[in-house]
Amino acid sequence: MSFCKYSTEFIASSKTELDNIFINDYLPFAKPQDVVVYVYGLYICNSTSFDNSFENFAKTLNMSEEEVVASFEYWEEQGLVQILRTNPIGVTYIPLKNVISANKLYKPDKYTVFNQQANDIFMGKRAISKHEYQEYYDFLERYHVEPEALLMIMKYCVETKKSAVGYNYILTVAKNWANEGITTTPQVEERLQRFEEKSPEITEIFNCLGIKRAPYVEERALLNKWLNEYGFNLEVILHICKNSKTKSRLSFERLDVILSKYYEMKLFSSIEIDNFEKEKKELYIIAKDINKTLGLYYENLEGVVENYILKWINMGFDKTLLYQIADFCFRTSVRTLDGMDRTCSKLFKLGILSLSAFEQYIGNILALDNKIQEILDSLSINRVVNYIDRENYKTWTEGWKISDELISHACSLAKGKENPLKYLSRVLADWHEKGIKTVDEAKSTIPTATATAAPAPKKNFTGRSYSPQQLNALFQSIDEIDV
Repeated sequence: MSFCKYSTEFIASSKTELDNIFINDYLPFAKPQDVVVYVYGLYICNSTSFDNSFENFAKTLNMSEEEVVASFEYWEEQGLVQILRTNPIGVTYIPLKNVISANKLYKPDKYTVFNQQANDIFMGKRAISKHEYQEYYDFLERYHVEPEALLMIMKYCVETKKSAVGYNYILTVAKNWANEGITTTPQVEERLQRFEEKSPEITEIFNCLGIKRAPYVEERALLNKWLNEYGFNLEVILHICKNSKTKSRLSFERLDVILSKYYEMKLFSSIEIDNFEKEKKELYIIAKDINKTLGLYYENLEGVVENYILKWINMGFDKTLLYQIADFCFRTSVRTLDGMDRTCSKLFKLGILSLSAFEQYIGNILALDNKIQEILDSLSINRVVNYIDRENYKTWTEGWKISDELISHACSLAKGKENPLKYLSRVLADWHEKGIKTVDEAKSTIPTATATAAPAPKKNFTGRSYSPQQLNALFQSIDEIDV
């Protein structure tokens, strides 16, 4: 008797883990009673408090002992269990990760007919090794494909690729079809019949591309996808082939990439495709010019067009404005496409999508910064305008409704103080709290000096005539915008 064991209640409240590999690869193809036997056996393996006898096992499942043995023999053939003895029967469960990595043992007569027919397919071409046979068996068992269906695929591959075909190629085709649900002989026959129906079409494409050999299975599958899944007609495909600059090097794989892109963009007619390609040439010119302005060079501009230029154009920027933004970025030391992309995103958020709006925006920033710069100059603060200055000025003028005249008067009071900006802000806050709106009201409240700083000359945005300091301030102003 065991020294320690789980109680019946503890076992009943516990869990029996069922591997997802079993659920995905084995459960859908097994008989219901075989699944019941496997799962209940797994439960019994973890239950030391129950009567773990073969008789009780069969009685609990309301099955005959012969039925239980037949189920365990099925799972042994699948490689999931091992029958250690038969009288009385003893079963060991095998971890599924071991089942996947190990070669299964099959009954000698199970694939006798398959072996002979497979050998006949390769007769006079090459021999089939024991390892190759094992790979076929594993595929048939794992994907639950009919042996006759695999033989049809093998024959078609051999006829297409002649003696050059290897078992890896055959199994790749077979697995692709199995993943599409093609596992029976009628389904394979239907797929091959489709291929043959499209032979004139694929022959025309081969002639256009100058390919002299017979089409491969995967090439026929691609044509089937283009015509039946994507919805392209043969005339469009031939139009693309004829107009390709690299027609002599245009493979079916590359053609698939091109057609997949057109499919994603919903371009199905020759006119739509030609218009897009014409526009794309213009986009490449824009990409080249912007890279030149930013001081960049890319040998292949495809990524630049797809990731940046198309994005900016779709946002509403025209090429003239993009050139100006690129020039602005370069002269504010933003000399990467990512940096320009951030600038464009911030301008887009502000609704600045034309050259006139951009120039007005820059002009407004300059005018505002000129006013703030006058304040700094009057306080003898020798630096350029920064983000805090702009926030303070916005609070004074927009939040507190203080006029520039009153701010200028406050500057005259703050000049010469130990921390003039802090003093200025306190004075303005005091006036805001007291409701003072004019210089006369301020003078009657706080004694002030009469000297004021001479206003600096205003600087207007004139295209490319701004100074480096102004440029830095402009970019900082744009860079502060959240996107």
